[in-house]
Formats: sequence, structure tokens, C-alpha cells
Amino acid sequence: MEELKNQTDEKQLLLLLKNGNYKAFQCIYQLYSLRLLGRIIRLVKTEEIAEEILQELFTRVWTIRERIDPDRSFKSFLFLVAQNLVCDHFRRIALDQKHRQDFIANNVENYMHIEEDLLYKQAEQSLMYAIDKLPTQCQKVFRLYKMEGKSYEEISHLLNISKSTVNNHLTKANTILRHELPFYKTNIILVCLFLSKIL
Repeated sequence: MEELKNQTDEKQLLLLLKNGNYKAFQCIYQLYSLRLLGRIIRLVKTEEIAEEILQELFTRVWTIRERIDPDRSFKSFLFLVAQNLVCDHFRRIALDQKHRQDFIANNVENYMHIEEDLLYKQAEQSLMYAIDKLPTQCQKVFRLYKMEGKSYEEISHLLNISKSTVNNHLTKANTILRHELPFYKTNIILVCLFLSKIL
């Protein structure tokens, strides 16, 4: 008899809820919230998330109250909605993780490109500074040969020096630059990329 009475009371509450009675909604909440919360916590493992899901569940109940069927098991309905919300929660986590991984992968790649550009510019600045420090005649020969593409013979005529002197200046310039540029030994790949045009 008590079970029948409880069912009748619940049906009355559901009828009132369908008509927008907020006190009936509060009674339904008090009747089921703790049991639902315990079930959700077991599924999601954290009370904070479980409470958020419970709140969303009862928000939906209030939103669709007019479609509630008092003759059907409301308890089963609540637990089914709770289960669906938990599934949605885990789907969002999986999607967020994928987005996070994609974001990290893309930004690491972008960061590496930026870092490479910075290293390239630093190497260029260091090289130009080192060239400016070469002895005057040595610097002239180096720029004409390495940067302007002049031949030994052309440089010899332009500066009125012998080809062997041109070669001596170039050898001296390369020796000084290799000594002056710290990245020459520590980042040989970068040096090759940049200095292939010059050295």
C-alpha cells in the first residue's frame, strides 16, 4: 500500500510539474537528486562534474516538463537522461583532447618555424658583423668574391692585386669568420643553410 501511495504521490507531483508548478519540481528534485548524484559520481569520478551534470539534468526536466508522461516510470527516465549526459561529457572530453593535441601539434610546428627564423636572422646578423670586422682589403676581396660573385681575375683587376693575393685574403677571411662565429660549431646545419651562399 505504501508503494502504491508513493507512486500516486509522484504522479500527482508530475501532473503539477507538467503545469509549471515549481514547488512540485523542487519536490521531484529532493526525491531523486541524491540518488542520481551518487550514480553520476561513480561514473565520472568527480563530485564537481557530477553536480554540473545533475544541474543540467534537472534543467532539462524543467524545460521539457510539458512533455512528461506521468503514467511512465519517471525514475527510469531520469536515470536514462543522466546516462546520456554522462556519455555526452565523455564525448566532449575526447573531442577536447583531440583539439588540444591538434592545437599543440600545430603550435609546436609554428613555434619551431619562428625559432628557426630567429636563429637564421641571428646568424645573418652575426655573420654581417663579423665581415665588417675583417681587415679592409680582406673584407673587400671577401665581399667581391663571396657576395658579388666576382672571379679571382676580376678582383685582381679591380683591386690591382695578384690572384694569389686574392686567394690569401679569402683564406684569411674564412679563417677569421670561422673563429669569430660561435654558431659555426654549435649549429652547423644552420650555418650550412645560410653560409652556403657566402662561405
